[in-house]
Amino acid sequence: MSQPPEDSAPHSTGPPDRQTLRLLERHLTSDSLVAETVFDPDAYEPRLLRVLLDAGQYPDSVTAARLEIRWFTTGDFSVHYVEEHDGAHWECRWDRHPNMHNTRLHFHEPPSATETTDLELPSLHPLDVYATVLTAIEQRIETLWSSL
Repeated sequence: MSQPPEDSAPHSTGPPDRQTLRLLERHLTSDSLVAETVFDPDAYEPRLLRVLLDAGQYPDSVTAARLEIRWFTTGDFSVHYVEEHDGAHWECRWDRHPNMHNTRLHFHEPPSATETTDLELPSLHPLDVYATVLTAIEQRIETLWSSL
């Protein structure tokens, strides 16, 4: 009897879901907030989707903003949002993975993404998670502009 691949251990997120990463990339490239998408290490074997957001849509205090998306065949994911402010970071993360600190589905609170809270989403479909994250980013941008 052969052993399962190391990636499928009970507490593992599993191998990357390349089909889902490509689906998300297709949707992100048509979003007006997105400046560029890049697969890491490449489009043939993506493990990570890097999304550079259009800094022109942010106040000048934000020098860059990005998303880093990982999606796994187990349905686990990590969507990490980072803003750069003159050397400092403001960040948060939506996660679904096995862990010891919270439920499998949880949110790492801004501004440092160190505090976590349990998270409930109406759907774990990748496009629904995408919509939740993009709505939160749009609200964050509105908050940044209104605080000027």
